[in-house]
Amino acid sequence: MPTLLELQRAMRASLLDRNDGPAAAMLADNVPADRLNIYRNTFLTGVTRALRLSYPAVHRLVGDEFFAGAAAQFITQHPPQAACLDQYGADFPQFLKCFEPAASVEYLADVARLEWAVNRAIHALDMAPLDLARLAALPPEDQSRVSFVPHPSIGLLRTDYPVEAIWRGVLGGDDAALAAVDLTSGPAFLLVERRVAGVEVSRLDPDAWRFAVALCEGQALSDVFAACPPSERGTAEARHEVWLAEHLAAGRFVDFRLAPRNAPALTASSEAVP
Repeated sequence: MPTLLELQRAMRASLLDRNDGPAAAMLADNVPADRLNIYRNTFLTGVTRALRLSYPAVHRLVGDEFFAGAAAQFITQHPPQAACLDQYGADFPQFLKCFEPAASVEYLADVARLEWAVNRAIHALDMAPLDLARLAALPPEDQSRVSFVPHPSIGLLRTDYPVEAIWRGVLGGDDAALAAVDLTSGPAFLLVERRVAGVEVSRLDPDAWRFAVALCEGQALSDVFAACPPSERGTAEARHEVWLAEHLAAGRFVDFRLAPRNAPALTASSEAVP
């Protein structure tokens, strides 16, 4: 009799590699191998549906047939690793970036990156915003050592194309808005967050985006404020104070820590902040 692990490996080979022989031999006598198609089709249909729910704009941009074909290849290369399919598909944007049939839709992978950030925001845990009274109670000498913990719904990403305009136009069925999109308009710096009314996607000034990235990466306020060139420090610090007040008022942080004294400064990343 096969072990559970042997049966699981045989079923995986059937579902992903279309190798039905080992599973058919293990399950029962006289079970035709092609009967496993029922399970394979159910599996592929369910996981493809989960991808469509997470990537609705990508689905509309490429159509049913193309999306199904791309999803089938993606599922084979990146099968689910957990039972909750809400968490499945994080690698789909990178897959699309390298997927040769999608090369003509140059902005598709960036649209997918935005959609995954939106999906993450939708399913992020509910957490109370930071109690600002705790922050105000800190001694003045410790305030520069504050390192913030972002709300789990927060996502920050830089895209090569104006994908938020494409995303809104596709989901809204707004052909005029899509026709007005200028793909050469340069990079977009985006903030994704879940508010009371739902998920919001906002464009930020590049400097404001880099400031938000530094805070969400846990850099201490002293390092964030010291990162600007001395010649611009006065003006930059004034803007930083305004941006910090906006983040705190919006409830984008859920906690803070105190960085060690004389800790080395970090450099803000250009990638999405989870």
